[in-house]
Amino acid sequence: MKPRFRTHYESHVVAKLKDDFGFTNPHEVPQIEKIVINVGVGDAGRDQKLLQSVLQELETIAGQKPVVNLARKSISNFNLREGAPVGASVTLRKERMWYFLDRLISTAIPRIRDFRGLKTRSFDGRGNYTIGVKEQVIFPEIDYDEVNKVHGMDITIVTTTDKDDEAFALLREVGFPFRGEVPVAVGAGT
Repeated sequence: MKPRFRTHYESHVVAKLKDDFGFTNPHEVPQIEKIVINVGVGDAGRDQKLLQSVLQELETIAGQKPVVNLARKSISNFNLREGAPVGASVTLRKERMWYFLDRLISTAIPRIRDFRGLKTRSFDGRGNYTIGVKEQVIFPEIDYDEVNKVHGMDITIVTTTDKDDEAFALLREVGFPFRGEVPVAVGAGT
């Protein structure tokens, strides 16, 4: 069974973007290529328990084993040595990406405190969008009682386009709740 957001993308979003931007070839239509979840852990070198809990939580959220990120060079002001762990990341593609996107938009984002919509300025100029999350407990998979330390994460959505306006239209049509926008109901009427 296909993920519902992928079905929504194929049946509605592609046609809408073809009309809006005048694409003639369906391969010109922007797609979501991958989602990268990154957690920075500054105390990881000193506290192995913290790093292990972050790895476990990231694996629970993403459904995939994370990779430990190591420092590339030593910085004495930060008490950082080359090769010391500084965080963890996961790259999601294909089906797992679509399932994560569904949980992010439908479940996690509505649980953010005082949420007024996602910022439209978080595009990087190359068609990619990054969401900064302050607490990992917005994901329902995380049990608040078992959290050692509340930490944030960056979620980057990488698209196949290099233009921010096309990426914005893609994410808006997929269902991202941007500020000042009425959310598009995915699966409604299908």
